[in-house]
Amino acid sequence: MVLQRVKFASVRVSDKEIAQIKDGLLCLIGIGKNDNELKCSELAKKIVNLRIFEDDQGKMNLSLEQIQGEILVVSQFTLYADCTDGNRPSFADAMEAKTAEKLYERFVQELRYLGCKTKTGVFGAKMDIKLDNYGPVTIILEA
Repeated sequence: MVLQRVKFASVRVSDKEIAQIKDGLLCLIGIGKNDNELKCSELAKKIVNLRIFEDDQGKMNLSLEQIQGEILVVSQFTLYADCTDGNRPSFADAMEAKTAEKLYERFVQELRYLGCKTKTGVFGAKMDIKLDNYGPVTIILEA
């Protein structure tokens, strides 16, 4: 999973904007063969409480919850690209799409259950993402 702290992020599908957030996180989520519902829950809790937003002194000391920020969750199986052999990536470690979509939806539900203002892309769709990465702050997160 890749988290990017943003001032703005949006996602478009077929030239139509389907979601937009301000002040929060863009979450690019890849789901692997070994992922499960427990990992979804653990990652959601971690994200909501991760202190990566600046306080009054400019230190990363505030969480998404504390700033009342939003999160845009976008599925991205290419995070599981393995480029060790040759020049064409292998996606053998990515979970099969039907099962991965269920875990993606579970992850989104967990975020919402925790009180996060959550918007999403469209699972499996070709999407265009625009963002204003603030900091820049980009974090790789694994459970």
